[in-house]
Amino acid sequence: MPHITHHGGATGVTGSCHRLQLDPDRALLVDCGLFQGHDAQGDNSLEQHRVTFPVADILALVVTHVHIDHIGRLPHLLAAGYTGPILCSIPSARLLPLVIEDALKVGFTRDAQLIERFLAEVDSRLVPLDYRTWHTLIQDDRHHLRIRLQRAGHILGSAYVEVDIQTPNNYTRVVFSGDLGAPNSPLLPAPEPPERADILVLESTYGNRQHEDRSTRQQCLRAAIDHALQNGGTVIIPAFSIGRTQELLYELEDILHHQTYQRQMREQPPPTKNESSPWERASPAKGGGPFPVIVDSPLAARFTQAYRDLKPYWDAEAHQRLHAGRHPLAFDNLYTVDSHEDHLKTVDHLARTHRPAVVIAASGMAAGGRVVNYLKRMLGDDRHDVLFIGYQAAGTPGHAIQKYGPRSGWVELEGERVTIRAGVHTIGGYSAHADQNDLLDFIQGIPTSPKEIRLVHGEADARASLKARVERWAAEQDCKVQVIQSPPEHKAG
Repeated sequence: MPHITHHGGATGVTGSCHRLQLDPDRALLVDCGLFQGHDAQGDNSLEQHRVTFPVADILALVVTHVHIDHIGRLPHLLAAGYTGPILCSIPSARLLPLVIEDALKVGFTRDAQLIERFLAEVDSRLVPLDYRTWHTLIQDDRHHLRIRLQRAGHILGSAYVEVDIQTPNNYTRVVFSGDLGAPNSPLLPAPEPPERADILVLESTYGNRQHEDRSTRQQCLRAAIDHALQNGGTVIIPAFSIGRTQELLYELEDILHHQTYQRQMREQPPPTKNESSPWERASPAKGGGPFPVIVDSPLAARFTQAYRDLKPYWDAEAHQRLHAGRHPLAFDNLYTVDSHEDHLKTVDHLARTHRPAVVIAASGMAAGGRVVNYLKRMLGDDRHDVLFIGYQAAGTPGHAIQKYGPRSGWVELEGERVTIRAGVHTIGGYSAHADQNDLLDFIQGIPTSPKEIRLVHGEADARASLKARVERWAAEQDCKVQVIQSPPEHKAG
C-alpha cells in the first residue's frame, strides 16, 4: 500500500504539501505551499519554508491550484534540487507564472533578470493537462502510475487529483481533494465526486460551518452597496487577487445591471472638477456612472484579464450572460488602479469625499498589500464598511477585524493601533471552499465509500466536527471508513 506523508496543511489551513510514497525511491508530491497566519512561525518563516525533505525520489509535482498556500514553496523546492515536471490544469499553467512572479517579488528578489530566469525554468517544467484525461507518469514492472485531474470549482483551473497506482499485487486509487469549491459559485461549475477513492485526502476548511445560499449572499452584498449609496461611504473588500476578485466582479455586474441600481447611481451628484478621481483620470474612455467598482491591485487586474481569456472554462450561466451581450468582468463602472501613486490618491480621495464606491484590494486576510492603507484610513469612520468574503486565518489582521469589529474594538495594522468604527460584515457564501454539507455530499457521491479519509486543511475544531459528521453518516450506512482527524505532519520539511 502507498504511504502518505504531510509536509504541511495537515494540522492547519495553509502550507499544503502532501507526499505519496510508492517505494523508497519513488514518490509523488501534491502541492507545495506557503504557511500563513498562525501556521507560520513568524521570524522563523524562511527556515520553516525551506525544503529539507527528500526531493530526488519525487517523480512529479502535481499542483491542484495556484493559490500561494498551495504553490508558494515552489522556489524553495527547486532550490532544494527538484528537477522533475510540474503537472497542472491548462488554466493553472496560464495563471501559475503570475502568482510565482508576484511571490518572488515579495519574498525573494526584485531583480528582473533573476525573476525572468526562474520563470523560464518554471515554464520549461510545466505540463498542462486536460481535465478528465488520464496521464501516465510511469509504467514498468513495478508500477503503473497515472493521474487524472477533475474540476474542483475552487478557482479557475483548480482540480482534485485522482492517482491510480497499480502494482503486480495491488491496485489503489488515492484522491487528493485540493480545495473544493462550493456549489453555485459564480463562473465555475461545481465539483463532481470521483467514481472511486480508496484513500481520500479531504480538505476541511469549513468542516464545521454552513454557507448562506447564493440569494442570501447577494442580498448582503446589495445591502453593503445600499449603505455606501446612502452614506457616501466605501465598501472595502479584502480579496485574494485570484478567484474571489473575479467572482465578486461577476456578482457586482449582475447587481449593478438592474435598473433600480442604475437609477440610484444616476441620482448620486457627479464629482466636481476638483474632486475628479485618479481612476477616472487614468481611464478616460470608461465614462461610467458615479458609483465606481475599483480593483486596486495590478496583480488582480492581470488575473482578471487571464480569466477573460479563459472563457471556455467558465460555467453555463456565465456563457449565457456573454451571449446576452453582457460583460461580467469588464463592465462600464469597473476601474483598475495600477501605480502606487494612484493607489495613494484613491485612498485619500475616498477617505475625504463622500463619494460612494466599492474597492476590492489585496490581500484577502488584510495581512499586507494595498488594502491595509484603506483600512488604516477608513476603519475609524462609520460611513464605511468592511466586507469579508473569504476565510480569515487565526493570527491575521482580517481575523482580528472580523472578531473585534462588531464589538467596536481595535486592530493593529503595520504597528499602528486602529479603532474599528466602520461596519464589519462577513458573507460566508462567497467562500471559495465547500462547507460541511458540501464536503459530506462529495464523500457520499463516491459509489463505494473510501476505506480511509484523511482530513487536512482545517483548524482542529473544523476537522473534529467534520470527522464526527462523517462517522455518524458511516455508522448509519454501515460503511467501514477510517477517518483520520490529525494526520502526522512534518512542518519543518
